[in-house]
Amino acid sequence: MHITLHHMGHETVHDLPETALVRDVLMDAGLPLREILGVRGAKGVLELGDPVTDETDLTTLTLQDAEGRRIYERSVRFIMLMAVDTVFPGERVRIEHSVPGGIYVYLPGRVMSSTDVDRIERSMREIADADEPMTSTFWSQEEAIQYFSKLNQTDKLDMLRCRKSPVIRMYECRGFHEYFHGTMAPRTGWTRVFRLLLLGTGFVLLLPGADHPNTPAAFQDRPKHLSVFNQSENWCRILGVSNVSDLARLIEKGEMREFIRVNEALHDQAMVDTARNIVTQRRHVVLVAGPSSSGKTTFAGRLAVQLRVLGCRAYRISLDNYYLDRNLLPKEPDGTYDLEHIQALDLPLIRRQITELLDGREVILPRFSFQTQKREPEGTPLRLGPNEILIFEGIHALNPSLTEGIPEDEKYRIFVSDLTCLNLDDHNRIRTTDVRLLRRLVRDHLFRGASPESTLAMWPSVRRGEETWIFPYQEYADTIFNTCLHYELPVLRHFARKSLQSVPASAEGYLLALRLRKILYYVPEIDPAVFNEIPPLSLLREFIGGCTLEEN
Repeated sequence: MHITLHHMGHETVHDLPETALVRDVLMDAGLPLREILGVRGAKGVLELGDPVTDETDLTTLTLQDAEGRRIYERSVRFIMLMAVDTVFPGERVRIEHSVPGGIYVYLPGRVMSSTDVDRIERSMREIADADEPMTSTFWSQEEAIQYFSKLNQTDKLDMLRCRKSPVIRMYECRGFHEYFHGTMAPRTGWTRVFRLLLLGTGFVLLLPGADHPNTPAAFQDRPKHLSVFNQSENWCRILGVSNVSDLARLIEKGEMREFIRVNEALHDQAMVDTARNIVTQRRHVVLVAGPSSSGKTTFAGRLAVQLRVLGCRAYRISLDNYYLDRNLLPKEPDGTYDLEHIQALDLPLIRRQITELLDGREVILPRFSFQTQKREPEGTPLRLGPNEILIFEGIHALNPSLTEGIPEDEKYRIFVSDLTCLNLDDHNRIRTTDVRLLRRLVRDHLFRGASPESTLAMWPSVRRGEETWIFPYQEYADTIFNTCLHYELPVLRHFARKSLQSVPASAEGYLLALRLRKILYYVPEIDPAVFNEIPPLSLLREFIGGCTLEEN
């Protein structure tokens, strides 16, 4: 069979028997196997030990690729789990959320010490240096249930009961078996770049990135970011939900309506606390930033309502209206307009108008037309009165250069993001970026006429912009607000599942679609009649419709 292989921009053609494995293709091409973590085929991601079968077009995946980095992370997690089982046999391990450079891990019931972390890392080094195979076999669901029952891993048992497939792909090394939600590297020696660092009661597993493949990422301490995850974990405890199987249990018991009410009440309480801080500190310029599909717009609207309750009127102003005309925008190296760059905004006008409004003068707020890509000739007059507050909302709101020269005691900065703490099980997390992408897919499809293919194709560019212009400034925030709703995955599944299935294998974002489909595979179905329990001012309404903030 003829196989076309794409690697780092180069294309080669190989004539191999139909029984060939992926590694045979790579060896025929003379490629360094240890740099390749998997390949993309027409039907998804293949491991190096997988048969090529009818795949005729393959693309290598390395640390330069998002999917390659996910394979690397899963493989290191496997090594870490083996090491923990060696150092602390039988201890439960919970793999949690992302932190800059890696992921946070803790052992429930055990407060880690630096000595504990060093012992685990030494064991990981020994396993990686041994360069042993991580082999996969297919088990029946009953075999997997029996295995995890003996280990008393109830999270795995609950996850398996949510699966509809009769078989499950299990990985083994040194007699240690584990299930992972995705493909793996072939040997422990493929993933030797990592580092463990004590953090709080657990530790951070630091990993290499695309720009530093030979060294672990440097840890960036972001205490505010970590504290909001701690808040979310506390909400999980209050709600009694840590994994998607817990949602299935609630649905089976008919308790989703109560779950939605309590979840929304937690949001209300956090919103009231934020509004009270603004009023108590006598701040008049509120700056709301966050990544794509974090719920910035609805958050700003609800915050305005809470401020009104406290006796302050708030004016919401979108920074999108300060865009420069298209021909004045900065450009990318390839000549395209860089819509994410902060210089795409009229910064002098923003600063001048905030200063004038704080001085009690009237300004004409600009209005930008996305149809004409130009500022409209007429704007909106505004004068700030007593007990009145400005809420500026946009991706650059926390960037210091946006409000340079504005007195610090006038500003209150808020970072909002969907920081989910729900997992598939203790060892398979759901990334916050994947939930935000689901939100955006649903909103774009329902209200912006965008196909799933177009949303998925632009997502890598959106993520690059976030890493450059949004996340570096999140620790500047006075408050980080978690817009995650622990009930949202079944709701998003209802709207997104069919559209994701329509994405063809040839589409640029097919691997993204496939990954989201795999996540939703474990998410339980929900009766749409329950949706009427979602309040009209819920942050989720920004994505599924029914938000009444803009209605008179």
